[in-house]
Amino acid sequence: MRKTADRVRHAISFEIIGLALVTPLGALAFGMPMADIGVIGVAGATLATAWNYLYNLGFDHLMQYLTGGTQKNVAVRVLHAVMFEIGLLLALLPMIAWYLDISVIQALTMDVSFALFYVVYAFVFNWAYDRIFPLPDWQLGGQAQQS
Repeated sequence: MRKTADRVRHAISFEIIGLALVTPLGALAFGMPMADIGVIGVAGATLATAWNYLYNLGFDHLMQYLTGGTQKNVAVRVLHAVMFEIGLLLALLPMIAWYLDISVIQALTMDVSFALFYVVYAFVFNWAYDRIFPLPDWQLGGQAQQS
């Protein structure tokens, strides 16, 4: 299982790279000032960083309990990313509607768009992170389970 310092590095790097990508893309896609999307992005990233740490810690403990390890195949990675985004979407929806002074439906459209972006991003980022920073026990258990 990952140590606290590794989890902190993971969460912070995930949010910084994600924010650098989503702010200009969101401003362009929704025709809003980059500053407004940036505020939503920073607030969302702050909440998501805390959620990321807690969610991944809980997910790994659950995997450890259910399977005896933390290696994820493609199906588990998809489930992991989708469940993370659903929880975050529910937490961010009211804040987006309030801050941007838009309807809940507009906020939902925006939130779902960000969530879809982040589902793909989370899948790619986490897979890359696991390849760049593999755990020592993964090398003992065989790389085939990571694919």
